[in-house]
Amino acid sequence: MGEIGSMSLATLLALADSRLPIGGHVHSGGVEEAIASGLVRDVATVELYLRRRIGTSGLVAASLAAAVCAGALEPARAEAEADARTPSPAARTASRAQGRGLLRLAKQLWPQEGWARVGARPHLSTVFGMVGAACLVTPREIAGVVVYTTLTGAATAAQRLLALDPAAIAECTLRLADLCDRIAAEAADGLACLSDPLQDALAERHLHRDMPLFAS
Repeated sequence: MGEIGSMSLATLLALADSRLPIGGHVHSGGVEEAIASGLVRDVATVELYLRRRIGTSGLVAASLAAAVCAGALEPARAEAEADARTPSPAARTASRAQGRGLLRLAKQLWPQEGWARVGARPHLSTVFGMVGAACLVTPREIAGVVVYTTLTGAATAAQRLLALDPAAIAECTLRLADLCDRIAAEAADGLACLSDPLQDALAERHLHRDMPLFAS
């Protein structure tokens, strides 16, 4: 593997790290509210929730990031497309908070990339796409990172909130690996246009929780 390829692989691994400011220690991806509502209770229901999340909001975010990475979608247009695909104001706020976190890191790593094009609070998918272009990965690869972080962020939150066996959650995420690959490939083929009313409702309900442990 050449130098650029090695750097790209290392960058992708770093972007998928849950310790980033977009990771599961800050945002639960709706899991906190799903647990409070009794929808997620154990490893089996965690897996069902993860399948649903990566196949809806994960697919949409990955498709937007892939389009930006490919140069098929300008950042300003990507912002409008992300808004249109995120009916819940709370979910939009969470996406922009995560985008701001990744943008802060990206500005330090790739200061020459013209980040002013996305403003101060861009959607996470837009920043991921620009980061993908900056580190010379393919749209399919950055789509895979977005899907993977959508999966692991929610899985990590569920593990913490339910005090589940880390090995059981790891096994759960491994079972979903093929699905993640298929969703990433679909995302790289074109913009997805769908939403999940359940996740929208959970995001809105989370705003009214007393002393939530996660930002979303």
